[in-house]
Amino acid sequence: MKSICLDYSNVDKYINNQELQRKIEDNKQLLETCMKSKATDSDSMGWINTYHSNDEDMLKKIEDKAAEIRENADVFILIGVGGSNQGARAVIKAMGDSKVDILYAGNNLSPAYLNNMMDKIKNKSVYVNVIAKNFATLEPGITFRVLRQYLEKTYGEQEAAKRIIATGSLNGSSLEKLGKMKGYTLLPFPLDVGGRFSVLTPVGLLPIAVSGVDIRQLLFGASEMEKSIHTASLNNNDVINYALIRNILLEKGYNIEILGIFEPLMEYFNKWWVQLFGESEGKIGKGIYPSSCSFSEDLHSLGQYIQDGQKILFETFINIEDMESSYPIPLENEDIDEFNYLNGKDFSFLNKSAYDATVKAHYEGGVPVLVLNVPKLTPYYMGQLFYFFEFGCYLSATILGVNPFNQPGVEAYKTNMFKTLKA
Repeated sequence: MKSICLDYSNVDKYINNQELQRKIEDNKQLLETCMKSKATDSDSMGWINTYHSNDEDMLKKIEDKAAEIRENADVFILIGVGGSNQGARAVIKAMGDSKVDILYAGNNLSPAYLNNMMDKIKNKSVYVNVIAKNFATLEPGITFRVLRQYLEKTYGEQEAAKRIIATGSLNGSSLEKLGKMKGYTLLPFPLDVGGRFSVLTPVGLLPIAVSGVDIRQLLFGASEMEKSIHTASLNNNDVINYALIRNILLEKGYNIEILGIFEPLMEYFNKWWVQLFGESEGKIGKGIYPSSCSFSEDLHSLGQYIQDGQKILFETFINIEDMESSYPIPLENEDIDEFNYLNGKDFSFLNKSAYDATVKAHYEGGVPVLVLNVPKLTPYYMGQLFYFFEFGCYLSATILGVNPFNQPGVEAYKTNMFKTLKA
């Protein structure tokens, strides 16, 4: 089966091959160390070996619970913030074909949002999955209180417990204690995996399975990417090239990276990617600012700046080569709208033409352009994408000299907020 691959031919005006090879040689020892990394190397590396997610008993438990939810629920509410829901939401929005209406909660503190959601679930059969590694984050914690009380009032405590799945650290956390006391289904949030790296664990797998996506294919794609990365040489390795090119461009003053897509179904993948790189690299005054665009819509807004603004950004495009979708342009005898030059064409052709034209225009306009070619939008290739960017982020941050796995800046706002709330 084909693999996703990186095309960096459109950075040739900014980085030549000798420069890239020199960067590889200068970082050879560090790269070799990273390529040998194992899950046991630190308390944050559990994501790196995908076989940890291929626990047959755990997969069966997840699939069985997902089947129950799909059979009995009208609404499935995913309570989580940041890494606790971004990865799952990315897959669900891209390819989920859910019989169940999936709603997202605990990712904000807006009373208007909460009221709207509570109105939507009235007289509906509701299941809830609350996800929190340590259950100390306010947004999901207090939202779960609201929904827990709603389910208990609606169904009674015993039936409510059957409808609640708690995914958290099984090390005596308050969520685990509550789950055991109430009788919830408990799933592990691995202690050695941070939220933004957690999509291929039970954190992401249950919601994704509820949406009808084949989680085994997702994991298979990730494991194939893991093998590909670790068997390729340092000098012919797409993920190493991606990480090094990012750092070279940053050294040259390109301190913003835009992840560009021409498929709106991938918009929430972009959100996952933005968090992954933003939280992993944005520390001690360092890091590339991660942003994203959904084209062709954003060509009519940010496209102007990308083309003619300050030369401080570069783009990485996700190019899905075959969306396996088409819509023929309807024919008209009279050319009143003056679009008959498109007769016989398809919207897939229009979208591909817009993509090709954009890459060419931005490159010629002074923007370095990377392209990650993805054969199809399937669970298998989504798994590859997740692992490629997770490992690429790990490498890039390490080369940059920052810890990819902490987020001290996030804790700063929490400290200030809790001072106010507890006053």
